[in-house]
Amino acid sequence: MNVVKVNGASIPVLGMGTWTLRGETCSQLVSRALEVGYRHVDTAAAYENEKAVGEGIRASGVGREELFVTTKVWWTDIAAGDLERSAEASLKRLGTGYLDLLLIHWPNPNVKLSESIQALNRVKEGGLTRHIGVSNFPTTLLAEAVDLSEAPLVANQVEYHPFLNQNRVHEACRRAGMAMVSYCPLARGGDLFSQPAIAGPATAYGKTPAQIVLRWHVQQENVVAIPRTSNPDRLAENADIFDFSLTDGEMAAISALQNRMSRICDYDFSPVWDTA
Repeated sequence: MNVVKVNGASIPVLGMGTWTLRGETCSQLVSRALEVGYRHVDTAAAYENEKAVGEGIRASGVGREELFVTTKVWWTDIAAGDLERSAEASLKRLGTGYLDLLLIHWPNPNVKLSESIQALNRVKEGGLTRHIGVSNFPTTLLAEAVDLSEAPLVANQVEYHPFLNQNRVHEACRRAGMAMVSYCPLARGGDLFSQPAIAGPATAYGKTPAQIVLRWHVQQENVVAIPRTSNPDRLAENADIFDFSLTDGEMAAISALQNRMSRICDYDFSPVWDTA
């Protein structure tokens, strides 16, 4: 699996997202993903599936040192003390010995960012995680977090797909030497796959529209994609994107779809987003 190297971390460019997956179904999908070549698994305390993810990892038989495991602390738990306890509980549920990446899942306007970042650094210093980062941070908050952190932040996980322009966040991540990790990278289908900019290359390369979109993600500088699927057959399909490349023109045509600015994950606790 190809990796991006950012601020001392080597992150596989394609990971398995596990949002909404639960119980034995989750465990079986994680195990299957690792069997077909994935080495990056993404979960979160809020997903309530960390135990199942850990069981899937162990069932796969893949050595821990080969894996990159990410989890996240929910936005209501990022105060000093709470964050550390959440990280410890996540690691206990996962049973992986250590985390590769711990993220603040969402910012919390009621908790000083300096307090949260200091707590995140303490978790790293304590050896629970190899790397730290954030999620759903717009550029202003990201810059503040980078300045506050003693250890380098290696990733900002954000919603990103061809219907949502994240150029400002992407550029901020690149300037900070960080990866931008794309969740909902396929925009949950909709009419995305029927767009000529995607359907055309799919036909030309003998690939599915989903493979074209995932290739668009990983072909960008320091971008990682973590698609989620509940279909075991799709796991191998999604991973089969490293035997072709999109042309500059094809990349630009897909990127032009971002003018739609369609956001899937927007909640009452969301920060003020960047606009294109």
